[in-house]
Amino acid sequence: MTSFDSSPQLNVWRALLALAVVFVMLATTGWTALRTHRGATALQASLTKWEHGRIHGHHLPDPAADPARLDRFFASLTADDRDRLAHRYPLAVGNMNGAPVALRYRANRLALDHARKAEKKRTRDSRLSTAGQQDAGRRMHRYEALLSGKRQILAFDPEGSGRVAEVFGDLDRAQRVSVVVPGVDTDLLTFQRTDRKYTAPVGMAKALYAQERMTSPATRTAVIAWADYTSPDGLGVDAATGLRAAEGAVRLNGLLRALPGSSRVAMVCHSYGSVVCGVAAHDMPRRVTDIAVAASPGMRVTRAGGLGTSARVWAMRDATDWIQDVPYLELGGLGHGADPVSSGFGARVLSARDARGHAGYFQPGTDSLRNLAAVGSGAYEAVTCARENDACQVGLPGTTPAQRA
Repeated sequence: MTSFDSSPQLNVWRALLALAVVFVMLATTGWTALRTHRGATALQASLTKWEHGRIHGHHLPDPAADPARLDRFFASLTADDRDRLAHRYPLAVGNMNGAPVALRYRANRLALDHARKAEKKRTRDSRLSTAGQQDAGRRMHRYEALLSGKRQILAFDPEGSGRVAEVFGDLDRAQRVSVVVPGVDTDLLTFQRTDRKYTAPVGMAKALYAQERMTSPATRTAVIAWADYTSPDGLGVDAATGLRAAEGAVRLNGLLRALPGSSRVAMVCHSYGSVVCGVAAHDMPRRVTDIAVAASPGMRVTRAGGLGTSARVWAMRDATDWIQDVPYLELGGLGHGADPVSSGFGARVLSARDARGHAGYFQPGTDSLRNLAAVGSGAYEAVTCARENDACQVGLPGTTPAQRA
């Protein structure tokens, strides 16, 4: 006898209820957030200043030009010229795909220091409410943390809730690069946590980087904690649609096309981050060899083949993860499509049996983290499938350190 908990009727009711909630939210809140027009941001102002700038009497190139062209431009400059541009246009250079990685790090330190000083002033601004001053203090402390030590900030935008990306390892020399794409409620203030640290992008990336080095010590790896998109705020309308994913996909592919060297790249996408990766997949460069999703609500396709990528697609979900109760469907733009761990989707399903809950996939010591690190470092012989006799390891490439490069 079929259990009512897993009956098709219940799944239909869940789907209808979810759609009803979304339509009510749309009817009551409208699309005002999308129609809001704001003034120029600090990043836009820096880019505009760059567009009108010159060096040695020559116009600067279009900041949105092909990364290869920008790479050639920066290579033609002296070290002093590059530093001069970073000081004049820190936000523009710090977020410019095609600028040398080390120069972006330096430019973003300058931009972070400017932002820190601005927030410090706001903490004493009598025109602000107490709550506004406290918010300024929180942001100031976040900027101070990002400036501490020798952190490698690859992207930074203080506008709104803030966007940021950080590199662990040597991106210029890496043979394998993993890009961690997080989900909802990711912004400047949630980029790093002291409690439950492996649920935030920095903790996720640090744990993955450490595990990759343990899994394949002979392989030079780097990991990017990529929170450089505006993620949905909670489980509201944005989380039920692909709007934020579409915006994020453009930014994500801009990063991927500008990565230095010829390293192979693995996408490691968590929760709504897997929606971003799904939307971006068809336009990802061929150096992306793997897309691994954990706790996915769907990738906005019915089958892995619909992603339009040559990359291997991996999926995992822990049995205690509440995401499994989200309706896996897409109707009128709402919902994110088929379940990536379902047998009909066509992904290679990895074990995550000792992860706990929706945010436990990067906890050190779990098979989920070990599997993500094996994919990221190219150590495919180390992956464990979710089910016995599964085909998740069939047809994989060679797995010696030389072959991973």
